[in-house]
Amino acid sequence: MRATLMYTAGDVRVEDVPEPTIQEPTDAIIRVTYACVCGSDLHPYHSLEETLEGRRMGHEAIGVVEQIGSDVARLSVGDTVIVPFAWSDNTCSFCRDGITTSCVHGGFFDGAASATQAEKLRVPQADGTAVVIPAGTDEALMPSLLTLSDVYLTGYHAAHKGRVEPGKTVVVIGDGAVGLSAVLASKQLGAETIILMGRHEDRTNLGRDFGATHIVPERGEEGIAKVLDITGGEGAHVVLEAVGHMPAYEQAYGIVRPGGTISRVGVPQYEEAPVGFASLFGKNATLTGGPATVRAYLEAALPQVLDGTIDPGRVFDRELPLDEIAEAYRLMDSREALKVLIRP
Repeated sequence: MRATLMYTAGDVRVEDVPEPTIQEPTDAIIRVTYACVCGSDLHPYHSLEETLEGRRMGHEAIGVVEQIGSDVARLSVGDTVIVPFAWSDNTCSFCRDGITTSCVHGGFFDGAASATQAEKLRVPQADGTAVVIPAGTDEALMPSLLTLSDVYLTGYHAAHKGRVEPGKTVVVIGDGAVGLSAVLASKQLGAETIILMGRHEDRTNLGRDFGATHIVPERGEEGIAKVLDITGGEGAHVVLEAVGHMPAYEQAYGIVRPGGTISRVGVPQYEEAPVGFASLFGKNATLTGGPATVRAYLEAALPQVLDGTIDPGRVFDRELPLDEIAEAYRLMDSREALKVLIRP
């Protein structure tokens, strides 16, 4: 089968690799029908050190079940399923607490085990991981359903962990697909004032459609000053940081109001972050976030897509075949595309 491998920063190839096989009785094999490139895929695209064997890429997928292991009871061959970016048994103590990304039998797609930018995918812990899409679902809904594997529910996770609710002022830092999803999720949770910090007009226009009430293109101290001006000098109740770089975090603690919350879902590209008096401690601010527990939210979000309550698939502005995925990476890296849908 064909699959995407990254050999070093910027070197993305589609090559023939062995087809996945059932390795554990809890596995399933799916034929991937929809995949995509994620903003977090651009981190190794910028920094991956040379590897002779190549790194398998991709962690978002919809596909059709082709094989199931002997212990798989919830799925059937022929089911169309959404596969979150992390697998989980959905029964361990952490899963029962909703922290599915810490499942004792779990793991993350990408890398050596299994990856989604390919024609087929092995899904470990398939009963707990994959969620069946109802038969007969309109094909036009598939891009929005694909966002439930990661990007929309990562934005929702940011808003949920930040305790977005009616009456709250929310700032979203980052106008990528996750940031725009965080705007949409904040609107769904009742936020009245939603400030989107981004400077790409095509993206911020979509942000307005999703519910942003203000756009702040400025960054750094100038951006902080602008947000403080909008909020009457008080700052935001909730700041959703969807970038992952230190300047975004510094911006976040500059605009959070005393007693407010910063929720981070941008994969951090740093190991240490200020939490002292001048950043969080002095404001009695809360820091939360982390890898989105997509599986915990997926079944509740599915009907919202099916009935048209939300249309998060609008974040996809390009579609390419798997063989052209290197161009998808280039388009996203150059900001010529927001998020690229891939059809294996």
